[in-house]
Amino acid sequence: MLQKITHDAFKSHGSIRILYPGLAMPGQDSGIGSIGRIDHATVHGRQHIGMHPHVNDEILSYFRTGKVQHIDSEGNKDTVGATRLMLMKAGKRFYHEEYIDGQNEPFEGLQIFIRPGGKDLPPEVIFHDLKEHDSENQWRLLASPASDTAFTFSSQTWLYDVKLTARKTLALPPLAEKGFTALLYVYQGSVKVNDEIALNKMESLVSKNEVISIQADEDAELVLFLTDENAAIFKDGMYSGNVKNI
Repeated sequence: MLQKITHDAFKSHGSIRILYPGLAMPGQDSGIGSIGRIDHATVHGRQHIGMHPHVNDEILSYFRTGKVQHIDSEGNKDTVGATRLMLMKAGKRFYHEEYIDGQNEPFEGLQIFIRPGGKDLPPEVIFHDLKEHDSENQWRLLASPASDTAFTFSSQTWLYDVKLTARKTLALPPLAEKGFTALLYVYQGSVKVNDEIALNKMESLVSKNEVISIQADEDAELVLFLTDENAAIFKDGMYSGNVKNI
C-alpha cells in the first residue's frame, strides 16, 4: 500500500501548518497508529506562545533553524534549536511556554505529537544534543521504544531523519520490513519514490508492506516515522488524540 499526502491536507493556524495524517487515509482516525499530528512552523521575527497545557501527548521538538526558549511546569528552562532537541512526555498534565527567536535566523521546525502507550503516564522532559546537524545519506534513529536511543517513546514508534544529497538513492531502514506502517515526510527539497511518485516539501508518503527506493535530484531533508498499528496506544491525548469533524 502506498498513499501520497499532499500539501492540501494541511490545516493553517497562523505561522503553523497542521497535518493530521489519518485524514488522508480510509477510516475514522485522524492519526495513523501512534502518529497523531505533525505541526510545521515557520516564524520570521520573535513570537511568544504563552503557558499552555498538554495531556497525554509525547511531543518531539525537531527545530532545524532558529532557536526556542522552553520553560515548563516541571522546572525546566532551556534553549532548543538545530542540534539540541527536546521530548516532552506530558502524561497526566504538563504546562509549558515558548519564546521563539526567528529574528536573526528565520525559525523553522516540526513539533511532532506521538500518542503514548498508555494513559496518564508520569511527565518527563528530555533534552539531547546531536553530534551533527545532518546525517548525510544514512538514516539517523532519533527516537524509539528502546531505552538506548536518544529519546524513548512509550509507544511502538520509531523516528528517523536523513539528509539525502543530490543524485543519491536510499531504501527504508530494515525495520520497515517487519510489517510496520511508514510515513515518509519531506521537510525540505524534493524526492522521487520508486521512480514514479514525486514528493515535494511538506508532502508525505504512507507505505506498508512495500519495498521503497527514494531518489533525490537535489538535496532533501527527510523525516521518517514507523508505527506498529497493532500495538497499544492511548488515542485521546489533548493534541495527539483522534480528532473528529475537523
